[in-house]
Formats: sequence, structure tokens, C-alpha cells
Amino acid sequence: MNHTFRKIGVLTSGGDASGMNCVVRAVVRAALERGATPVAIEMGYKGLMENHMHEMGPRDVSNIINRGGTILYSDRCHEFNSPEGVKKAAAICRENEIDCIICAGGDGTFRGAKDLCGEGIPCIGVPTTIDNDIASTDFSIGFDTAVNTIIAMVDRLRDTCESHARCNVVEVMGRGCGDLALYAGLAVGASAIITKEIPFNEQELIDRIHQSKLEGKRNYIIIVSENMGSQFSEDLAKRLQSETGVETKFARLAHVQRGGSPTARDRILASEMGYRAVELLYEGRQDLVVCQRDDKITEMDIRFALTLDRFHKGKLTDDELAAIPAEELAQYQAISDQITARFNELYRINQIISI
Repeated sequence: MNHTFRKIGVLTSGGDASGMNCVVRAVVRAALERGATPVAIEMGYKGLMENHMHEMGPRDVSNIINRGGTILYSDRCHEFNSPEGVKKAAAICRENEIDCIICAGGDGTFRGAKDLCGEGIPCIGVPTTIDNDIASTDFSIGFDTAVNTIIAMVDRLRDTCESHARCNVVEVMGRGCGDLALYAGLAVGASAIITKEIPFNEQELIDRIHQSKLEGKRNYIIIVSENMGSQFSEDLAKRLQSETGVETKFARLAHVQRGGSPTARDRILASEMGYRAVELLYEGRQDLVVCQRDDKITEMDIRFALTLDRFHKGKLTDDELAAIPAEELAQYQAISDQITARFNELYRINQIISI
């Protein structure tokens, strides 16, 4: 069925990620090509609640494909988290003749999109987060740019480490997911990658540093995910220096990882996903998340995606697990096992080829 729409809203929510602007650009241009009027909703769901929105034309998204952050801005909105808030937001959409919304963000953004769908406003979610912590997609928009930012900074640290025979413990972002540490660590040839997903043996690392020193190694890069805790990296740096005799510095890269011009991979992924989101709406479909799985752009039911995410992160209660049909539970388990197996394999590779 080929649907028509008066206005298609687009918003960005949650933490900013390079590539968000590419999504906005793709949505605006694709909507215009279909004859709909794109409406920019500023400051995420808060802007929706406060009616901060404006119509967009093709030139409003010129020269934003290379910009980091989000030109639509992002903010938190506690009012939207209530049933009354969602009803108010849906009413504002109707008042402004917004027939549907494409929502770029993470799992919190998708929960909001699901709630709006429940109030009769069709929504499509697009995954944008540097942490790559959305289980429904192999890669989220912004992740590749963040990894490349880490690589560029760590490569510079390595120069100094080699010159002075030092070790650098580098903490990267990731909150509840170690993907940034894993992929960046493998890409920079880290001596060790430390994340909550894999048990860490500190004595084994100390022994490996001792042995490699005897073999003439001068520099060590240790990549640590922030999901290990706020003081872990700093304390580890002190212990490594004490136990190995190698001068050890600590660096927390922090929010510099969020910004910057998106990589080609993120620009292409965002353009494909933004365009596909508009296509789905015109196919009469809603309540979906656009995903990349096995190098293909596809989609997943938003409720399935949210439950899958909680399942993979171990956040479902026993009662919630018991209420899931066996066949569906098996699907969650299979996808979760696939994610875990990929993580473990990359970690294993780094263990073999590092130091």
C-alpha cells in the first residue's frame, strides 16, 4: 500500500553522534522527493513537547553531511516519560499536521517512538549512538567515527610512549558496552583490552609486560572501557607502574570521542538508514527500527528490538523472561549469542597478536 503524508517529523534524541546530521539530510530529501513536507523537531522529545519545530526545504540540509553533532540539538524530557506526556506529544503532532516521525537515537529514543506509535503517531527509529550498544543492529551510526577518533589520539600517544619507554592506560567511552574499547584496541594494536564483557587477569598482563620488556619492547597501550568503573583505569595505571617498573600514564579521552566530522562509513550508513526509514513509512509500516545486520539494511519490530536489547544486557526480570514465548526467547538467545561470539573472537585475536 502506498501511503501519503502531509508532514514527516524528524528528531534526534539522546547522546549526540557523528552521522546524525546525515540522517536528517537523508530524511528531509527523501520526504521532499515523495511530496511530503519535512518538519525539524528541535531538542528531541522536549522540543516536541514545547512545540519547537519548523518546516525544512532541500537547502536547509545543504552542507551538513560533514558536520558532527546534531543541527536539531538534543535534550532530556522527563514530562514525555509519563503516559500523559506521550498523549500531549501526540496531540501536538496532530495540531501541527505531523503524520509520522523518524526518531534518531538509542534505546531511550526507541522507547519514546514505541509510545508515540501507541498513541497513533507512526514512528520509525534509526540507531545513532557511539557506544554501539543497540543489540538490534550490528553497527550504530556514530560508532565508526568514534573508533577512528580514538585511533587518531592513541596513535599520537604511542609516539611519546615509544620515545620514553612508557605505558599509557587509555580509558574510552562505552558505558554498558565494551565495543569502543574492543574495536579501537584491536585497531591500534593495544597490549591489552579491558572490558566488563571479558574477565581481566591483571597478573597475566603484568607478566606479559615483563616478558616483552626483556624482548626489547618500549611502548604499551592499554585500552580500558569506562564500563569498568570510574576509578579503575587510574588505579590500574598506578599498579602497573609499581609492578612493572614501566612509567605509566593515564588518559581519559571522554567526550572528545562524540564529536568530529563523520567517517565515510557513518555517512553512508546514516544516508541508507535515513532513506530506508522514509521508504518504510510509505510502505505503510511503522513501529520499526532500521538496522544493519550481516551487511544489509533491514528493519526490526521496535518492541522486539527493545526486548532483545534488555535480554542481551541481562536486564529482564525472571517474570519477564517467563512471559516470553519459547520461540521468541530462542530468537533473542540466538542473536545475543551471535553478538557475544563476535566480541569474544575479536578479543581472542587481539590477545594472540598483541605485545
